Amino acid sequence: MQITINTDNHIEGNDRRESYYTEVLKEKLKRFDDKITGLEIHLTDENASDKTTVADIRCLIEARINGLAPQAVTNHADTVEKAIAGATDKLKKLLEHTFDKMRTH
Repeated sequence: MQITINTDNHIEGNDRRESYYTEVLKEKLKRFDDKITGLEIHLTDENASDKTTVADIRCLIEARINGLAPQAVTNHADTVEKAIAGATDKLKKLLEHTFDKMRTH
């Protein structure tokens, strides 16, 4: 599974941080490793200023899945860590639902 992390110019992105988030994503989604070809993560500070407001960090995760259309989820939080964690949890639930549905049909 290839993971790409994109940040806007208001969110600091460095190799160490991206490596950490990549490992977190791989660990939480390892059950689907054989089904997901790639993940694209977009982190955005929607407020885009020095002020921090509640839930101004947005994490969008798009999963590319073998044989299916890409699936995407979005989560807002007050920190990058919480935004990624929330979006990952949403994606995990979406994938569980999608593959459970496929098994029953």
